[in-house]
Amino acid sequence: MPLFTKETAAPASPAPRAVPVHIAAIMDGNGRWAVKRGLPRKAGHAAGAEALRKVLYHCRDIGVKYLTVYAFSTENWKRSEEEVGALMVLLKKYLIEAIDSMEREHIKLYVMGDLGRLSPELRALSDRALEKSRTVEGMQLNVCFNYGGRDEIVRAARKYAEDFAAGRAGALDEALFSAYLDSADIPDPEFIIRTGGEQRTSNFLLWQSAYAEYWFTDTLWPDITPADFDRAIAAVGRRERRYGGAK
Repeated sequence: MPLFTKETAAPASPAPRAVPVHIAAIMDGNGRWAVKRGLPRKAGHAAGAEALRKVLYHCRDIGVKYLTVYAFSTENWKRSEEEVGALMVLLKKYLIEAIDSMEREHIKLYVMGDLGRLSPELRALSDRALEKSRTVEGMQLNVCFNYGGRDEIVRAARKYAEDFAAGRAGALDEALFSAYLDSADIPDPEFIIRTGGEQRTSNFLLWQSAYAEYWFTDTLWPDITPADFDRAIAAVGRRERRYGGAK
């Protein structure tokens, strides 16, 4: 089922706590989900996109303002040509659907990452989605594609250095540097969900996650549900966040 086509569903359950402004997710386990069922890995990515669709609408309905997902890393080019090609096809499909439906669904779409390696067609669709998003009021889905946290920081440093050398930028501080990141104008995530049982950051939002809480689950991404997100929100909400201060 298309990512940006909403199914008829029961009303969203009330948020178990104050809803985070920004949730990020490392969508791990698509390939393993498929292999366990004797399916090609690309079938797992299609199932993962369906899980994202459900989570996306649930997050919108409970009041989350930003959802950022790790869809394709700078290291994922090492995977098979078939799998990489399937992911490119999925991105194209959902960009087209987003452009057509974001006004109706009140969901904006922004592709974060180094898009220079993508095809001209995908880059053009990403630009169209960004332009269309500027006219839409609503939640924002950030899809990290050909994205790596280290790569993002290096690209930001290069852009700042160019502007500084040209006299377009002043002394560097954290706020100014943040403005050069892909996530400029997007608040840092309060917490990050990682599915699939692994417990590491995998080069995701390295700068933005400095004080994010993490919630790990063994559930493979295609099996994730809105109820899982509610449990994560509740669990993280019980943690005391001191940001380096004393209790």
